[in-house]
Amino acid sequence: MINKTLGNIFKGDKVIWMVFFFLCLISVIEVYSASAQLTYKAGSYIAPMIKHIGLLCLGVFFTVLTLNIKCRYFKMFTPFMLAGSIGALIWVYIAGASTNGAQRWISILGIPFQPSEVAKGTLVLATAQILSATQTENGADKDAFRYILTTCALIIPLIMLENLSTALLLCIVIFMMMLIGRVPMRQLGKLLGWVILLIAVLVSSVMIFGTDNTAATANNGKQLTEQVKEEPGEKSSVEKVFHRFDTWKARIDKFITRKGDVKPNEVDLNKDAQVAYANIAIASSNIAGKGPGNSEECDFIPQAYSDFIFAIIIEEMGIEGAFFVALLYIILLFRTGRIAGQCENNFPALLAMGLALLLVTQALFNMCVAVGLAPVTGQPLPLISKGGTSTIINCVYIGVILSISRSAQKKPEIIEETNIPTGKADANEK
Repeated sequence: MINKTLGNIFKGDKVIWMVFFFLCLISVIEVYSASAQLTYKAGSYIAPMIKHIGLLCLGVFFTVLTLNIKCRYFKMFTPFMLAGSIGALIWVYIAGASTNGAQRWISILGIPFQPSEVAKGTLVLATAQILSATQTENGADKDAFRYILTTCALIIPLIMLENLSTALLLCIVIFMMMLIGRVPMRQLGKLLGWVILLIAVLVSSVMIFGTDNTAATANNGKQLTEQVKEEPGEKSSVEKVFHRFDTWKARIDKFITRKGDVKPNEVDLNKDAQVAYANIAIASSNIAGKGPGNSEECDFIPQAYSDFIFAIIIEEMGIEGAFFVALLYIILLFRTGRIAGQCENNFPALLAMGLALLLVTQALFNMCVAVGLAPVTGQPLPLISKGGTSTIINCVYIGVILSISRSAQKKPEIIEETNIPTGKADANEK
């Protein structure tokens, strides 16, 4: 009786469910270990953990809620989500709350909300719908490329102004979706050329107009002092609109000028706290790890429970634990690919792959930052890092994949292999 009840609740692909629960379990353990700073602020060991577990439970609820929506209904949400996402992104730019120098949050009924998280899934949903609607025997129609770029132009620039790494991540995912959706290679080649040119222009603009305040601090604080004395009205229009240029330039400078081997006495723990202590955490793991809850560097790494949680995982669980976490994301991607391959229609297949690519690509970004293979981006580790909006939205993404695995119409040969009578299969899909 209990097994039947659980089966009715946790429907869909069992492997996806297993990966999801493993990621949530790792999240509970590692966030508890990495939340020393939150524990100090709250004055309680248990309060931050209870809040995080409650958030994960809410995420599981939304996962179950989403998987019970038939995948064909997701198309109906697209225009409303596009309008809502664009409106929210404009609103957050005008009157959003600022955190760590970036204006990314708005408050709805007193609850902080990050519109870019919803906008990512919305763009993937719209792209899947465009690609599926324009499919021909020889691939996507050439008009699909124009429709996708137009949709991207409405969302990505609004995200880029405050969160460049998220915008780049989204561009990569959309490009991979167009590859999977068989957009003509000639169009993709031209797009890639223009993207490379735009990246070169953007990086050049950042290096020209941005100011590396960390370098200013190192130069006896002279340049930084001059900037502090400036009145807000003296800032140029470029500085007002692209105020994130300073942060981006500092990160680029830090990444391209770093030395291969730095002596311990040459490390500046004040200026490079995140990267320095993350390196110490990884180096002190001694391959086998210190064991769950035994992290020492979590007391020193800013955002140890979010941006750099993978470094804490390596410190505590060793190389084996880090490999296991990476393996979970790989299983998620390949299992979703199998689900997509079984779909008879293009839309659910493209939507499932787009969401899986979104989660796995973001995880790859986070891991590369933690081990020093990429500049600091501020991307959390999906379903593991402590978060608010991102945790709930990522759970919804998993729910959509589970919904597709459960309700999407299967190819005829798949139905025959599973020995399900056609009538019963059709009844389950209705």
